[in-house]
Amino acid sequence: MIAALPMYDMPGQQPANDAFWAAVRDALRARGIAAPDALDREIGLMEGWQAPELVLGQTCGLPFRTRLHDRVTLLATADYGLEDTPPGHYRSLFVVRAGEAAEDPEDYATRRFAYNQPDSHSGWAAPQIWAGKRGFRFPGTLETGAHRDSAHAVAGDRADIAAIDAITWAMLNRHEPDLTGALKVIGRTDSAPGQALIAGPGSDAEAGFAALCEALEALAPDMREALMIRQIVRIPAAEYLAVPTPPGP
Repeated sequence: MIAALPMYDMPGQQPANDAFWAAVRDALRARGIAAPDALDREIGLMEGWQAPELVLGQTCGLPFRTRLHDRVTLLATADYGLEDTPPGHYRSLFVVRAGEAAEDPEDYATRRFAYNQPDSHSGWAAPQIWAGKRGFRFPGTLETGAHRDSAHAVAGDRADIAAIDAITWAMLNRHEPDLTGALKVIGRTDSAPGQALIAGPGSDAEAGFAALCEALEALAPDMREALMIRQIVRIPAAEYLAVPTPPGP
């Protein structure tokens, strides 16, 4: 059995993720569904997402629509209560160094663009979709491996602009204010369905959704605030599949 919540598991968020999983685990077991004691933080992303014994995982929308949608069970989507964003959806924020004069992402069309991974919707696809509507494409200058590392790349002058998932940005504001203080937001992408909560093929989607909702309600107020999830919602798989996927770097 495997449970992993890797998408927002930076060190400052791990206690909240552990508390949430403990509540989900107990709610699943109460429904007769076996669940591991703890989250797995060692398993690779794609390995975990494709594991037949996956009890709970969280995946980006791009790999879900391109590689996983017919291999996993879609349980739900976490809603982080982002401003001006539909429930369960998210968007990316264009960030540059705080001292930069330019205030429009188009001014960075040919400059050094940092992205976390080529299969990330928020770090790669969303900014390229935004750019494509304006007749250009950001160059794939620097692959960093994580949104946090992209932010550090811009702050450290190894790149000039990056698109950071708005949820990650909010968490970085909490846990690394010196980093976010060295940057400024100059734009945002369109919204898209957020990180999907999934389980292995053949899993009971109704029971999984109910357990997630019950677990969130059971969290202590301080843990719920730290987790930042406001509610658990359902977004049809068709909405994920309708999002375009631009070419990779």
